Amino acid sequence: MPELPEVTALAAFINEHGAGLQITSANPTSMNLLSTVSPAPSDLVGGTLRGADRHGKYLDLIVDTTSGRVVHLIVHLARAGWLRWSDKMPATIPKMGGPIAFRMRLSNGSGFDITEAGTKKSVTAWVVENPQEVPRIPLLGPDALAVSEADFHRVIGATTARLKTVLVDQHVIAGIGNAYSDEILHAAKLSPFATGKKLTPDALTRLYQAMRTILDAAVARSVGQEAARLKGEKRSGLNVHGRAGIPCPVCGDTVAQVELADRSFQYCPTCQTGGKKLADRAMSRLLK
Repeated sequence: MPELPEVTALAAFINEHGAGLQITSANPTSMNLLSTVSPAPSDLVGGTLRGADRHGKYLDLIVDTTSGRVVHLIVHLARAGWLRWSDKMPATIPKMGGPIAFRMRLSNGSGFDITEAGTKKSVTAWVVENPQEVPRIPLLGPDALAVSEADFHRVIGATTARLKTVLVDQHVIAGIGNAYSDEILHAAKLSPFATGKKLTPDALTRLYQAMRTILDAAVARSVGQEAARLKGEKRSGLNVHGRAGIPCPVCGDTVAQVELADRSFQYCPTCQTGGKKLADRAMSRLLK
């Protein structure tokens, strides 16, 4: 899933390569993509791509339309979505129902596809005059790169949910997903199953500093990279996420995994849980 660093980098890439260009075509090719009717994607055509911004994990493409209105194409890339840039876009419209959900072509021949792997189609887009019209954007918590340490202490320190759950809750802190929450907890040396309300002030400070360090480093690695290289760049900076069964690069212990519902997370027992393995529902089912 693209998280704050990758969406920041995608916005920066679009600002560098697409800002100021006219939109020559904008074609949704997935029946499930658009959650709005008016303005229509056709209203983007002929307009100028002013640039891109980010709201949590939402990508915001800002367009000055021919009618004089400013319109936002907001995209949530969900778990399997991506933006695939090309310096020479095909002039054709992709087939409906394929891996390409949306195609935008710009006046210099460049442009991008919004793609989604797999059969479960969750990528969503809105065309709105104000980003606050997107239902979940007004509900976002403070951005992970903007929240102050004092506000972080106040918000996280009041929660009774597990830290793993809290860090990926966009209503609490916006921008963090499954991968970077694993990395933040590992860097802070905290159990994913710990609760915010039971953390000491020192532990809350350690968690805040880990969040800023991990995300700032990921943004620094990602911004300036070509869009196609961002997924590989993300994987290169991970110490525990997606590394179950591999030695922890900090202590050498084997990275462990917990499966919950349709996803999993990883952690280091030595670094984070005093050497103890956390309960794994998937393993519990196998042992019954």
